[in-house]
Amino acid sequence: MKARACWRTTAFALVTAALAGCSRDDLYAITLVAAQNAGGHAGSGDAGAAGTGNGSSGNGSSGTAAGSSGNGNAGESNAGRAGAGGGSSGSGAVACKSATLVAGDSSRTVVVDGVTRSYVLHAPASYDGTKAVPLVLDFHGIGGSGANELANSPYPPVLDAEAVVMAFPDGKKGPAGTAWNVGPCCVANVDDVAFARALVEQVRGLACIDSQRVYAVGVLTGGGMAHYLGCHAADVFAAVAPAAFDLLAENIDGCTPPRPITVISFRGTADSRVPYAGGPSSLVPGMPLTFLGAEATFEKWAEIDACTGTASAPDANGCAAYSTCGGGSEVILCTKQGGGEDPGDPNVAWPVLKRHTL
Repeated sequence: MKARACWRTTAFALVTAALAGCSRDDLYAITLVAAQNAGGHAGSGDAGAAGTGNGSSGNGSSGTAAGSSGNGNAGESNAGRAGAGGGSSGSGAVACKSATLVAGDSSRTVVVDGVTRSYVLHAPASYDGTKAVPLVLDFHGIGGSGANELANSPYPPVLDAEAVVMAFPDGKKGPAGTAWNVGPCCVANVDDVAFARALVEQVRGLACIDSQRVYAVGVLTGGGMAHYLGCHAADVFAAVAPAAFDLLAENIDGCTPPRPITVISFRGTADSRVPYAGGPSSLVPGMPLTFLGAEATFEKWAEIDACTGTASAPDANGCAAYSTCGGGSEVILCTKQGGGEDPGDPNVAWPVLKRHTL
């Protein structure tokens, strides 16, 4: 014991002497190297502490492999976030040591509450697993499937170039075909929010995903699911882009996200199944619902997100926006005159989604 104590004292004295002549920049560089060797990556400048190699960002915590530098604190939004399989720096880089996903499409399953759920996972050719990328969940409309949504969605051709990983979940069969449980409609006794959460967690273990940049999009009831996740899973999804669906009068009071969340909605004025003006619908047998309407949904999200001022006039894409909302969020409604059940325009939606993180 005495020898060990002597060794520690001697080592401390030697290190202290060696560091005595170091500048502040030298000390920072030493800290950076130490953090990298410990399995994480130190934050930049005043960005704070780094995560460990197996840290998790799902609960906002950072790892403890290295001390903080400057005045930054571990766990802040841009500081030392831990990613799936590795610590990330303030610059967003993640060492995804455990990522095994390779480019291509694959059918996957995940068990939720004892029920096996399925989805198609899409990793574009540009994805190589060396850096953290966003994850986008794309929900199909009623009667559809994940495979069908992958084949017809406008999002992959736009997002593939940025190596974005996408997941296309399969809904459960309801009275009108495969669908999502968004409260009063459109399939019963299914927890699709839990499914979405479990899917995201599983993909984080397979791919190099930036957990701060997870998004949901969808059309028709899939758009309803995107709205529903905005209401009930804003701790997982940074922003959502629903199309051809509205918030519902039957459960709007339950839409209480824990933080303001960016919503960009796409609606067509000639949609026959989801009227632009809103109103009651009985298209799903035994599951009547009441659409708020496109503009009322727009205003309700502005209220939920504590937006101030008035919405902008529609731009060239038909998009009106509240841009001064709580937490830097945005609420946008893009209207297509004469449009129907359009899935939205990813060239408009993606630039909005990707500028928002958890």
